[in-house]
Amino acid sequence: MRLRNVEAGDVEAYVRMRCDPVMMAELGGPLPREGMEEKVTQDARSAAADLDWIRMIVPDDDVVPEAVAGSVTLWAHETDGELISEIGWMVLPEFQGRGLAKRAVRLLLEQARDDRRWGEVHAYPATTNGPSNGICRSLGFRLVGERDISFAGRLLRSNEWVIDPGVDLA
Repeated sequence: MRLRNVEAGDVEAYVRMRCDPVMMAELGGPLPREGMEEKVTQDARSAAADLDWIRMIVPDDDVVPEAVAGSVTLWAHETDGELISEIGWMVLPEFQGRGLAKRAVRLLLEQARDDRRWGEVHAYPATTNGPSNGICRSLGFRLVGERDISFAGRLLRSNEWVIDPGVDLA
């Protein structure tokens, strides 16, 4: 498995991840198909400029080098008047259950540890998302508590997890 920056050609992967009712069940439902090209273009620019780390998960270069299993992203934004770093991930159904999400999150956190620019990293999986909460727990995130977060204009009940990759990475 490897991570690579999102590219202009990743529109179909974005559509499969963000516009599918099953994939988006824990995030308030599917997003509209319209605008995905613009979102990929914007994300590819941001990743290329090293502003946000928007990585596509490539499961196995030897079998299907162009296959994308999902994404893992690390970005900074303001929450409650404070600048925080947040990580999020998605893995397509046919790749779930193989440990790819956990490996991808760990790899990106290791890169964040080595880069030293992100500080503490927060994750906000839905309270009902057992697999994502399990990833946080197994990688050494600390559970802060529950909170409502806004995603794509939707209010979601989430667990707030935090990790300092330089200190806590399990």
